[in-house]
Amino acid sequence: MLAYFPKQFARKSIGIYVLALMIVSIVFMDYAMKGMFMAAGFVLVGVFFYGSHAFTVSWNSISEKRFVKNLFWTALALRVAWVVFSYYFYIGQTGQPFEWDTADAKGYHDEATWLSGLSWFRVFDYLFYSRAGYSDSGYSLYLTCLYKLVGSSVVVPRLIKALLSTGICLLIYRLTRRTFGIPTARMAAICCMLMPNLIYYCGLHLKETEMTFLIVLFLERADFVLRNEKIKFWNILLPILIAGSLFLFRTVVGVVALFSLITALAFGSNRMVKKGRRVVLALWVAIGISILAGGTIINEVEEVWLNRHTNQEYKRMEQTIRGNQWAQYATGTVMAPMAFVVPFATMVDVDEQYAQQLIHGGAFTKNIMGVFVLLALFYAIKEKKWREFSLLGAFAITYLGVISFSGFANSERFHFPALPIIIVMWAYGLSKLNVKNLRVVNMWYVVVLLMELGWAFFKLGSRGLVNL
Repeated sequence: MLAYFPKQFARKSIGIYVLALMIVSIVFMDYAMKGMFMAAGFVLVGVFFYGSHAFTVSWNSISEKRFVKNLFWTALALRVAWVVFSYYFYIGQTGQPFEWDTADAKGYHDEATWLSGLSWFRVFDYLFYSRAGYSDSGYSLYLTCLYKLVGSSVVVPRLIKALLSTGICLLIYRLTRRTFGIPTARMAAICCMLMPNLIYYCGLHLKETEMTFLIVLFLERADFVLRNEKIKFWNILLPILIAGSLFLFRTVVGVVALFSLITALAFGSNRMVKKGRRVVLALWVAIGISILAGGTIINEVEEVWLNRHTNQEYKRMEQTIRGNQWAQYATGTVMAPMAFVVPFATMVDVDEQYAQQLIHGGAFTKNIMGVFVLLALFYAIKEKKWREFSLLGAFAITYLGVISFSGFANSERFHFPALPIIIVMWAYGLSKLNVKNLRVVNMWYVVVLLMELGWAFFKLGSRGLVNL
């Protein structure tokens, strides 16, 4: 079993990135990205791949206590550095500490600033009684509490995001260690530490970092309960409460979290969940769900389900009206098979999508690492270990399936909550790398190269800017 990130793969991945960027920039020269976005992409890709190799090798033999300490401080330093840099970078680019064409991020900030000046009675009335649903209320309440304590500075919430994102790395290590063992856990944690997207969201005023932290915390605590010999009330209550809080961020995430727990109870291996404890745990989960499934929350879940096809069709039609003529073909049937590798990297300058261009190195990283998800799924089935990984697999597959059949199938922001679990799958797939399956990885380089070139053509062609 491989216990480190191969240097050969790191070098080839960076080489494929440079080659893809060169080809796209030459073929579509009139729409080439600005130099600063190319430089950002090269730095993000280089840091992830060379860093993953260097850290998995140098930290491979150190003690667990030392590893956790190194992981914490390195991850935190990277994230705090980005929070500080992005604050001034965005001011220089947009005149305010928010990204280009900011919508939700600025809206969250302005709403919390307004609410922080109101009484708690009016705050709760606005967030939980005046609205049609609870989704989004959790993040607004969190920001409001923070602003009441420290004022409406955008820096403090982002520094907390840096801490929570670091917490994701630590939780992923603990979760993966119980599931796949220490070597794989270290690879997963280091990949989380260096993953560009996880760092990038610390500098935004969006809810994704907090929501993803709660998701990983839920999965880690649920896994702990399932594998623990003793049944304790508080240990069972905590993941159910965390799952309930997810409904205040995004309804679908709360539903998928509970579904993944039910799946693990039903199909988890006997080594993971002892037979004698299944009934007791299932009973507690059923009680928790029955409490949550009342009033507004269950109505919101039902509304999301009933409108699932309408929302997808509306989103595609909206994109088509805006000039993206090929958006009508991005159906769930087309997008679902690509769920573990999308979104594709935006390597062309079109429609002033500067945020996508800035983080295109992170998208490329996910694209090329997608081959290890395929290896992970293959070996989980081949070695008949899929029951052991049922909790993580159920969450990732179900959530990405829902997103694929929604109107946000290629939206990086909506794929983000599943990213830490996908990284765990990368690490497991990497641990299974050998001479026999190396041919698949080598073929994947070509697939990714065609992927990036094809996506650039799609973005331009769907807007009538290039023709066949």
